[in-house]
Amino acid sequence: MSVYQQIADDLRERIASGDLRPGDDVPTEGELAARWRTSRGPVRNALAALRAEGLVESTRGRPSRVVTRPARQPVDTSVPFTRWAREIGARPGARTQSVTLHRADADRAHLLGVEPGDRVVDVLRLRTLDDRPTMLERLTYVEEVGRLLLGEDLDAVSITEVLQSHGYDVGDVDHEIDAVAADEDDARLLDVDAGTPVLRLRRFSYGADGRVFEAGDDRYRSDVVRFTVATAGRRRPTGPHFVRPVGR
Repeated sequence: MSVYQQIADDLRERIASGDLRPGDDVPTEGELAARWRTSRGPVRNALAALRAEGLVESTRGRPSRVVTRPARQPVDTSVPFTRWAREIGARPGARTQSVTLHRADADRAHLLGVEPGDRVVDVLRLRTLDDRPTMLERLTYVEEVGRLLLGEDLDAVSITEVLQSHGYDVGDVDHEIDAVAADEDDARLLDVDAGTPVLRLRRFSYGADGRVFEAGDDRYRSDVVRFTVATAGRRRPTGPHFVRPVGR
């Protein structure tokens, strides 16, 4: 194997393992040449190969850097965040901020089709990909469903899978997509400036009885995630058609 192929393989492995993350600078030509005890020619050939593969990008006057590719999230099917992350080879994470049982105000009551004053459960949870803040979940559940979450470690489980284990399978899901300005909670938890545009996916999950049992307001960093919609006849519950690994 030639030297440039060895250099390219080493850099690919470092990118795949997360040692070099999206947006990170790749070692300079001089640093790579010294490490591999070679001239800059093989180094340039290795970097050219990685550029052709879309793994790195180069700008005049600065080192090459690992390409940041927004992950793609399907909106024409309901794919749990945890399973989606694992399918794209990323490590899902969750940092629960609050879980509260309280009386529904008029807005929450309207979303869930219950009466104002009925009990509901709210969950505020930050979701991460490879420890990178990605999405802030605001979830509201009817009481009988939400109570199932009160004793769970929501940092360690998939809410969808927990509810499925109790017989709450999602029948249909309605989605609404728009862009909103990051509020103070969004900015603090997603690590963006207040007012930064974030992608909002509002979800309404229906049970087998046709009633809404979950209303979600998910705020995504637009530099990390893109939404995709399949054309008719191409809808699949899983597969690379929907999502791609971040920065790979």
